[in-house]
Amino acid sequence: MSQTTSIILDPHGEELLQQFRDLVPSLKKIEKLASNKLKKALDDQGIYVTAIEHRVKTEPSLAGKLLLKGAKYHSINDITDLVGFRIITFYSDDVDKVATIAKKLFIIDWKESVDKRKLHQLTSFGYNSLHYICSLRTNNPALKNIRFELQMRTALQHVWSTIEHDTGYKGNVKILDEHRRQFSRLAGMLELMDDEFSRLRNEITDYRRNVQSLVQSGKLDDVTLTVDSFKSYLEMRPFERLNQRIASVNQAEIFPASLMGFLPLLVSFGFETLSDVDHFIKENSEDAYQLALTQIALTDLDILAENIGLQNLCLVYVLKQGRGREGLQFVYETINGKNNYDVLIDMIMDMAKSLAFWDDIYKK
Repeated sequence: MSQTTSIILDPHGEELLQQFRDLVPSLKKIEKLASNKLKKALDDQGIYVTAIEHRVKTEPSLAGKLLLKGAKYHSINDITDLVGFRIITFYSDDVDKVATIAKKLFIIDWKESVDKRKLHQLTSFGYNSLHYICSLRTNNPALKNIRFELQMRTALQHVWSTIEHDTGYKGNVKILDEHRRQFSRLAGMLELMDDEFSRLRNEITDYRRNVQSLVQSGKLDDVTLTVDSFKSYLEMRPFERLNQRIASVNQAEIFPASLMGFLPLLVSFGFETLSDVDHFIKENSEDAYQLALTQIALTDLDILAENIGLQNLCLVYVLKQGRGREGLQFVYETINGKNNYDVLIDMIMDMAKSLAFWDDIYKK
């Protein structure tokens, strides 16, 4: 009988269990080394996964396995899952990317490895994963010949596997045909979702690349104003000229600030394309500069936020629309949230009276 389990094994099983005990320090080294290699490689390749799970098989678990099929193993090295890894990805095509990384990091035993995704039959249920049996690329004789298992699957495949286990679907008890049909339908739905999520991600990636290409080529009329397109547009630093002109008044420095918070404001103005934003800048830059000038000319401010130009463009825009105090309140609330901006609005309204458009709009 083994020292730590109540399972009674035959002499051969006990011998394998003792080999396992002697091997545990090496198994733990493999677990740590392989885990570190996988995490670093995934980070380097920019592949985001939902989980990297790993473990060294416990002695009770191994004893149970040896009780059932210990006779098929000549030595402990014939057991390939003493160390196990599972990488769970968000997308099905990322499974293949992880597999490519594994091929570069480890020696793959192709005879023992299996792509269970290719074994689906029309009557099969559940999800399958890609299984590689690996060993480290090392000259350390204590680690060189020890194999370990690497499972790669998607999050939905993992969920399905857990559900199968929890419901006992994979067990020996026969389930009703109506339950089998329900499992089959759900499996098909999850498989479709897996494929559709990957397809959608690829389409979004292609869209973003196309947007970047259009923005870089200056074809702004063809680019709808969205989060992605605005980010690409900001990379061209469209407000830098105005910012530098404002900063030169006091020889001020400009420190970085996010401009993405202005996107809802630009959309509320009715801008639909990046071309609309571009025209907005060109048509209002002079007045925005003059408004900013009146705010900082009599101060000693030597540091300005990068959003100074865009903020004044928006203030000028709503004033030109004749929206007055209400428009200014809307701008400040959209950018900074609900608050009392009466003092600030009074100041802007007073300063704006010197702008060229004021009399035409507010003295009619």
